[in-house]
Amino acid sequence: MSPPVSSDLGYVPPDGGWGWAVVFGASISVGFAYTFPKAFTIYFKELQAVYSISYSQIAWITSIMCATTYGGDFDLKPGIYTEWMNITSGWMTVSLQWYGDTGAESSRRLCPISSILVNRYGSRPVVMFGGLLCGIGMVSAAFCTSIMQLYICVGFITGLGLALNLQPSVIMIGKYFLKRRPIANGLAMAGSPVMLCTLAPLNQFLFDSFGWRGSFLILGAILLNCCVAGALFRPIGPGTASVKTQVTKEGKGALKQEVTEDAMEISSPTNLPVENKTEEEEDRDCCEKINQYLDFSLFKHRGFLIYLIGNVLMFLGFFAPIIFLAPYAKHIGIDEYSAAFLLSILAIVDIVARPTTGIIANSKWVRPRIQYFFSFSIAFNGTCHLLCPLASSYTGLVVYSVFFGLAFGMVCAMLFETLMDLVGAARFTSAVGLVTIAECCTILLGPPIGGMLIDTFGDYKYMFVKCGLVMVLAGTFLFIMNYYNYRVLAKEEKERKAKEEDPKTVRTENEGKKNWIKETTQDGPELEPLREEQAGPKKEVNGISEV
Repeated sequence: MSPPVSSDLGYVPPDGGWGWAVVFGASISVGFAYTFPKAFTIYFKELQAVYSISYSQIAWITSIMCATTYGGDFDLKPGIYTEWMNITSGWMTVSLQWYGDTGAESSRRLCPISSILVNRYGSRPVVMFGGLLCGIGMVSAAFCTSIMQLYICVGFITGLGLALNLQPSVIMIGKYFLKRRPIANGLAMAGSPVMLCTLAPLNQFLFDSFGWRGSFLILGAILLNCCVAGALFRPIGPGTASVKTQVTKEGKGALKQEVTEDAMEISSPTNLPVENKTEEEEDRDCCEKINQYLDFSLFKHRGFLIYLIGNVLMFLGFFAPIIFLAPYAKHIGIDEYSAAFLLSILAIVDIVARPTTGIIANSKWVRPRIQYFFSFSIAFNGTCHLLCPLASSYTGLVVYSVFFGLAFGMVCAMLFETLMDLVGAARFTSAVGLVTIAECCTILLGPPIGGMLIDTFGDYKYMFVKCGLVMVLAGTFLFIMNYYNYRVLAKEEKERKAKEEDPKTVRTENEGKKNWIKETTQDGPELEPLREEQAGPKKEVNGISEV
């Protein structure tokens, strides 16, 4: 891991001022993005009874929502549009497996769209449009008559709106903060437990008072507050303007080049080489435009690859325990409000854990080795899940919720900070987009796999054990590989300093290069036939001999 990166944005972030208003807006957007799929589990039991479906089937709602949130999918494939028309007409022609595969494919295919939209239009309009989509999705869900329609309205449309809130919020913090960035990220991430502490009992109250359809209508109105949060994201620095200017300049340059090439084709008797050159330049321009939004050179970054592999493995067991916590409590005979209160306990601990973790991560002892701290947090999270089956009473679940909230808050507080620490603020937008391409697959499959284990064995403990083992493995992998990365970086830095401090070595290398060039350019009788053969025939033009 490289040391903390200095400002490479073309300006000095203010590290305060209006940035704290941005942090407040980000806490609202991030809070809804992370909390809503968890708080939605309050309705699982009722939806299972209404539609007579299994645990794995009901888990697809939150898994599709989470995968779309992380994927930022912004395009509808023709198949999805066709089946949506069929569903609204009352035809049940879509199978569960077909929709799950499509959600994974579309998320893998178009994950970085949120990052691209931010680069093109800025964070403010993207977040406000995402809030509008969230409201539309939940209001539409209130009129659904099948589980497939809920997959689309709640899972896809609402998840898409949450995606357009999550990434831009984190990106804006990176533009307003540098030295205080871990603290700002911790405070913004604290919005998630605050929302969970509120939404979990609120959902239970709304369900008891208005039923699940009336609750969805009210939740749609509540999610429109994301538009208000997005309005706080005042643009800063040359980011948005530079992108637009660059795109405009590229368009003008391409137009001038096209006109020039057309003129050459008219004046030239053989225009085939010109056409080939034009095609090559067009391909090159296309690649440059793609790299303008997504920096694929990150896949050559050793620290980024370690982070990517570890996080993909981690997310296979990250969301399932919190999604099934309230249903598990109801399953062992705990009343509904007490089960919902477990999520509130988890959220209260999470509220304290996130900013505290941000302060610790920003300290001079932890900041240079923040990747170790992140690895420990993941392994600690997995250990909590492995011990959860031992909690067979409500008191045991309360203790589990306390430790789970602490571990969950630690991971979430450092999730984006560790990535930004690796790649820097300027490449962070592309890094987030590329990471979500790989993560959304395991996010999509994690909860349904946990539900499948519950359906197969009739017991929740196998789901918790699976998630715990996966997260302990992910934390161990990140710890070992980051240790290796530190050693390699230290060795490379030592070699670089040795070369800079030893001018004799540099002089010897330069002299060796000069001697080699001199030897290769010396005339020798054994090289004359070869040199004459390479020279080729000469022709004389206007008395001047040319090759």
